[in-house]
Amino acid sequence: MNSLVRTVLRIASLLALIGVLPAHALEVIGVADGDTITVLDRGKPVKVRLANIDAPERHQPFGERAKLSLSQLCYRQDARVDVTGTDRYGRRIARVSCAGIDANRAQVERGLAWVYVKYNQDPRLAALQDGARKERRGIWSEPGPVPPWEFRKARH
Repeated sequence: MNSLVRTVLRIASLLALIGVLPAHALEVIGVADGDTITVLDRGKPVKVRLANIDAPERHQPFGERAKLSLSQLCYRQDARVDVTGTDRYGRRIARVSCAGIDANRAQVERGLAWVYVKYNQDPRLAALQDGARKERRGIWSEPGPVPPWEFRKARH
């Protein structure tokens, strides 16, 4: 077996281990909050966490609005799901596009999610967040908005 074939087989094995979803469009059948959807993959529901962002928790200001925004973007739409990994809860972490719109970036641009600096791999998100903050959109219209990771930490 030549080295190219071995490399391809290793990559395929790694992708199978992390449970990468196929690159074709998957129907969004649920929206849990402003950064988590459920897609139907081969007849099975699969939870997907939007990469690079963190939306307000439900009990935070703009939590419900963030969920509504993601629902309007993606619910019952075909989504392109580009998986980058799996989180500790078994959810796929992914860049998600619905109807040609990058949902991860849209949530930040609308002021309905923070850039999750600890995990961010998208260099364009910071500028989108700065624009939302300057325009006082969404969470940035509140005095002293609390990032969700701090909100969660304070509750535990």
